[in-house]
Amino acid sequence: MTVAIMIQGAGSNVGKSMLVAGLARACLRRGLKVAPFKPQNMSNNAAVTVDGGEIGRAQALQARGAGLDPHTDMNPVLLKPETDTGAQIIVQGQRRGVMRAREFGQHKASLMPPVIESFRRLCEGADLVLIEGAGSPAEINLRQGDIANMGFAEAAGVPVILVGDIDRGGVIAQIVGTKAVLPQGDAARIKGFAINKFRGDPSLFESGLTAITERTDWPSLGVVPWFAEAWKLPAEDAMDLASRPGGAFKVAVPRLGRIANFDDLDPLAAEPGVSVEIIEPGRPLPGDAQLVLIPGSKSTIADLAQFRAEGWDIDLAAHIRRGGHVLGICGGYQMLGQWIDDPEGIEGRPGRVAGLGHLDVTTVMHPEKRLALTEASHPESGTALSGYEIHLGKTEGADCARAWLRVGDRPEGARDATGRVRGSYLHGLLASDAFRAAYLAELGTESQLNFEASVDATLDQLAAHLEVHMDIDLLLKLAAAPTCLGEATPG
Repeated sequence: MTVAIMIQGAGSNVGKSMLVAGLARACLRRGLKVAPFKPQNMSNNAAVTVDGGEIGRAQALQARGAGLDPHTDMNPVLLKPETDTGAQIIVQGQRRGVMRAREFGQHKASLMPPVIESFRRLCEGADLVLIEGAGSPAEINLRQGDIANMGFAEAAGVPVILVGDIDRGGVIAQIVGTKAVLPQGDAARIKGFAINKFRGDPSLFESGLTAITERTDWPSLGVVPWFAEAWKLPAEDAMDLASRPGGAFKVAVPRLGRIANFDDLDPLAAEPGVSVEIIEPGRPLPGDAQLVLIPGSKSTIADLAQFRAEGWDIDLAAHIRRGGHVLGICGGYQMLGQWIDDPEGIEGRPGRVAGLGHLDVTTVMHPEKRLALTEASHPESGTALSGYEIHLGKTEGADCARAWLRVGDRPEGARDATGRVRGSYLHGLLASDAFRAAYLAELGTESQLNFEASVDATLDQLAAHLEVHMDIDLLLKLAAAPTCLGEATPG
């Protein structure tokens, strides 16, 4: 019999995604068949799935924790913000269009059927489904038509654990206040709580646990100390994107307003000999960086305008004149070209925008999105690499004749005559150890890392961390068969 439990947060960014990934690995190590699920996610950091769609990057990490390949059923609704008020809507892995926030609020209830459909399929063959909420159920203004938190918990008939973040302060108010504002039926679905991101001696918070239990009647599943190795795991939220000091080889990364798929930075940040510096708006690109990496973007034209407004275009030109290297990935690749044509107005008003002009290529935006898991090669070093493509638009031009990668018989990417400015649509290419070592060697530094092994080792460390500090036995006892499966009623 499949059982499930939902991890909801007393606020945003309380660490739900990381907890689900660690719990998935811990329960897998206990011999359970585990599947992760998030009914609705909002993120521009996406992963391509084995069934040809896309889901939030966090669910791909959770799938890895569970020993599974990522599947679109793990995250049936994905919102990818394009502006402050609008987002691309992905349903069961495929693009449905773009909606403004008000429009989505009016239509989100209609997405519950595909959400429940995906959840039911995911339950087939699983002993345990770990469900992650989004934001907080305390946002009761969003309760009507909700598919992300209590609306889903009610429709699926699953119990809930509430997680608070003590690092930001006020955790007692977070949890007790959540119960205070919830409708009685929603509050009754919460079966316990946990405290996350504690720094110091957890025993010092015992009176805090007592205070919460007395005011909520919920049992505590534990106080989870800060997990110092979390930075080694792919992050989903751009809020978590941070500089990572390391060795003498410096990589500068401009923080774009709609930065996307920034997990491309993780293998570099994990390299002992490499420092990754995130350049915030208002700061120039540093003159001592050996490599400027322009990452992916959900809104290439808007981020290109920001790039110029920050003066980064001037800094980049100076970097190239000094002999520095540049790597543009996906949207960053498009920006490096001569022109970006958007005849159908996919990213705003139809028109043509001048690129940064460092590659002799032109990109034409098309509404059809390319989603693919890709095996490629780097002919100059003879190394193989794996990556994924997730983009709108097609890029062509003279510098594509100097493509530096190959996908089967197809050339991929472009580079300038010096070979120091390169672009590619392949996300994840730097996660391939042999290729990354060859690329860094070209740039004058060496690789000292088995990246994929380090991610799995960190998931194992996280699982062990949760086994010590969280009552997983109680969590499994509180998990119950979803009523939407017609098996039983949650206790």
